[in-house]
Amino acid sequence: MDTASDDGADAGGFTISDLARDFGVTLRTLRFYESRGLIAPARSGMTRIYSARDRARLALILKGKQLGFTLIEIRAMLANEDKKAGAAEKSAAVGGLHLSREQIVEQLDLLRSQRAEIEDAIKELEGALARLGSA
Repeated sequence: MDTASDDGADAGGFTISDLARDFGVTLRTLRFYESRGLIAPARSGMTRIYSARDRARLALILKGKQLGFTLIEIRAMLANEDKKAGAAEKSAAVGGLHLSREQIVEQLDLLRSQRAEIEDAIKELEGALARLGSA
């Protein structure tokens, strides 16, 4: 863990600037996640104070986004995480997110489909560029 994170933890929380810097996101992104109920910082006057729980949730949100899940899907996953104590449902941890077999299969199918569409678009654009280069 970096020293900025340690300083925030010693002070009893993290500021919005701490999290933005540590995770490489904008202040607007953090405010958006807060407005959607994904993170819930405490307030000290007008200052947001993020807990270690908020920090962990943010890491899961960003991992979910990296894996291509929507915020609605991520919200459901976070709610599921909150409910689990000794969950009976079989799941695999992917970057801290506990995903069911069905979720993994569906997301893989979606990402593979998107990759195929991107590869087709790249080929089409490369062909157009080659035609422009030979003119």
